[in-house]
Amino acid sequence: MRNQQEMMSLILETAAADERIRAVYMNGSRTNVNAPKDIFQDYDIVYVVTETESFLKDRDWTGRFGELLIMQEPDQNDWFPGSVIDVSRRYAYLMLFRDGNRIDLTLLSRDAVADEYLADKLTIPLMDKDGFLPPAEAPTDMDYWVKKPSEARYLGSCNEFWWCLQNVAKGLWRDELPYAKHMFEHYVRNELDTMISWWIGTRHDFGISTGKMGKYFKRLLPPEYWKMYKQTYSDGNPGHFWDAVFTACELFRTLAADVAAKLSYTYRDHEDRNMTAYLHQVRALPADAEDIW
Repeated sequence: MRNQQEMMSLILETAAADERIRAVYMNGSRTNVNAPKDIFQDYDIVYVVTETESFLKDRDWTGRFGELLIMQEPDQNDWFPGSVIDVSRRYAYLMLFRDGNRIDLTLLSRDAVADEYLADKLTIPLMDKDGFLPPAEAPTDMDYWVKKPSEARYLGSCNEFWWCLQNVAKGLWRDELPYAKHMFEHYVRNELDTMISWWIGTRHDFGISTGKMGKYFKRLLPPEYWKMYKQTYSDGNPGHFWDAVFTACELFRTLAADVAAKLSYTYRDHEDRNMTAYLHQVRALPADAEDIW
């Protein structure tokens, strides 16, 4: 596997040799001092170019970065019907190479630099042939810090968590696993993850990132809470699924009550009590039940 020095040399040498490429900058985890370093970190690179058309006509130019395993071009308009992307302003190549390295390379027109260059505070300049990139402050992940919720936002999250569990219960009783799983993993877990992030935020004065999709939960949660969180993932067995549901409820109420206390908000425990009783009732229903209560 090529190391970081080899990859960065290749990226910059390619830019230096191509007159169409006028500047290079990088953002993402490699510019974030708080992000763990490992072999799966990709290189988030932007080439500022005079135009994109010639790059798009030459389908082989990315080959100089290495032997591809697979590439995705998310800005192809015909991939997603109805979307309209101005490929003359930006175009991305997501490339995974046989040696395991990955480059997410974006071509950005000079006209688009003003809109995008400073939009991400994790940006660092790597090359500027014409000296036109605006000054950038030292990279920081503050744009990704957990945001303190308003009380209305907090109450809405709690309500959504408990409300959506009735759909999970319904799906489980009907033996509709795909529906129940989707409701739990998409809607319920979204609020659980949000509450976990807020709880972590209150412990760090909302000056911390929990990572994309909560990827830093393991190192930011106490071991007992992380253990509970892992137990919210179940297989397709209905009994195991129900156990995961009630574990999620226990974890959510614990953290939500802590967040409310820390922020001087009110945790509406009547929603919790009512829905917990409802879930127990539905779990105990026979398959031929004609009445919930």
